[in-house]
Amino acid sequence: MSEEFLGDRRKALEEEFFAKHNRQLLRQLQEATAIKAQAEALAAASGITDANVLAQLMALDLSSETLAALALVPLVEVAWADGRLDTKEQSALLSAAEQQGLGKGSASYQLLEEWLRERPSPKLLAAWKAYVATLSTTLSAQDKEALKQDLLGRARSVAEAAGGFLGLGKRISDAEQAMLTELEQAFA
Repeated sequence: MSEEFLGDRRKALEEEFFAKHNRQLLRQLQEATAIKAQAEALAAASGITDANVLAQLMALDLSSETLAALALVPLVEVAWADGRLDTKEQSALLSAAEQQGLGKGSASYQLLEEWLRERPSPKLLAAWKAYVATLSTTLSAQDKEALKQDLLGRARSVAEAAGGFLGLGKRISDAEQAMLTELEQAFA
């Protein structure tokens, strides 16, 4: 009888082990499927097919729903260039978001608000540069120049928002100018 009991116990332990192992494999498969679906949605929304660029964007929690905020990264970087975010710069950023069509309740707008509360990681700028480099390969020279001028113009407006004193003096700080130059080089 004890041999029968031990056999039953062994069988139960084996079944428990394999059930646990199967659940773990299923969870891994579901995670991989979700990551693949997220990458496909991001690729469809952005037009980017480079797996490395998509991985960089996903590592920053950018998704097809928050991709629109990526266009505001240069403005955010210029605003934070001097180490702090001025209320006039913040206002200029929020205005740019509204002009771009970001609704206050949208995921992209919420992400922008997060970037306004806390300076984003340097990884965000690196991911934006990779995005622009990849996007630039799909644009004509004329479209690429138009995108560059539009983006740099909006970034310059943010930089000028808090500059000078009573409208006098230097409107763009050295740090902001350095960031504008760095952003321009991303289009090279």
